[in-house]
Amino acid sequence: MAFTKAIGAAATALVLIANSAWAEMPVLKAAVLEIGTVNWELDTIKHNGFDTANGFTLDVQGVAGGPAAQVAFQGGEADVIVSDWLWVARQRADGHDYVFVPYSKAVGGLLVKGDSPVQTLADLKGKKVGIAGGPLDKSWLILRAYAEQEYGMDLATETEQVFGAPPLIFKTALQGETDGAINFWHFMAKMEAAGMRSVISVADAAQALGLDPETPLLGYVFKGEMLQEHPELVNGFAQASRDAKHLLADDQAAWDRLKDRMNVNNDAQFEALIAGYRAGIPSDAPVDEEAAGKMLALMARLGGAELTGKADTLPEGVFVQPGS
Repeated sequence: MAFTKAIGAAATALVLIANSAWAEMPVLKAAVLEIGTVNWELDTIKHNGFDTANGFTLDVQGVAGGPAAQVAFQGGEADVIVSDWLWVARQRADGHDYVFVPYSKAVGGLLVKGDSPVQTLADLKGKKVGIAGGPLDKSWLILRAYAEQEYGMDLATETEQVFGAPPLIFKTALQGETDGAINFWHFMAKMEAAGMRSVISVADAAQALGLDPETPLLGYVFKGEMLQEHPELVNGFAQASRDAKHLLADDQAAWDRLKDRMNVNNDAQFEALIAGYRAGIPSDAPVDEEAAGKMLALMARLGGAELTGKADTLPEGVFVQPGS
């Protein structure tokens, strides 16, 4: 009887210890676009326990858009959001201590219908181009710089632009209402699956401009004080992200589980999105800050202060490098 009581007491103690450890595990709150592609990776982190294995519990909060995520982050309602490093550089130049953990190097490009006569950007002269976002969209700016360098052409004055949300640009391009379309990578994947073809990718244009297409544009943004006070949390999150990427890079079953939340209409779209995500996985190597500085200088020249603010050179400390 005494032995049974001892076993019971030991089991209770183990449960209490486990519950205590769980309760004490820090929670990282991520505010992300509710229908954004980043949810595929965050879902994979949660489902496979990559968060708890790296010392934290991930709490994903869906928001309506990027500005809502930024408000939640700046107001302390979220610990991490997704944005591009150019925004982080601008914030640092304004005195806000934000840091960037690479998430994706996936970028868009220019697509046309399969039977379009357009073969290069020069063929767009006098034609209508649909552009996801606004006049300061990074893909549009890089393609403008490329057209200027390669063809002596100013796309902004020699084409008609239609700016709009990615779904609208997607729809009008498929219906032939525009002669070309610049869209985000996941809409590009669906457009190519529907028979549209690529004229040039932003990655190829960037390389021709002397930029590094391996520079990850999108990333997870944390406050510098968290990196300073709890580096194990930021680095743990970075490792959980890498763990999810390594799984999604090779495991078809991991994608089959996500298919229902990927908003695909057919297998062609599904496979195109998988390929696009995998192509966007950045290297585990440190970000080349010299290359990033070149990109920032180009964005500052084309987008001006409205895009980059006071940041015309790369502020120190933008990127969280491995082991930092």
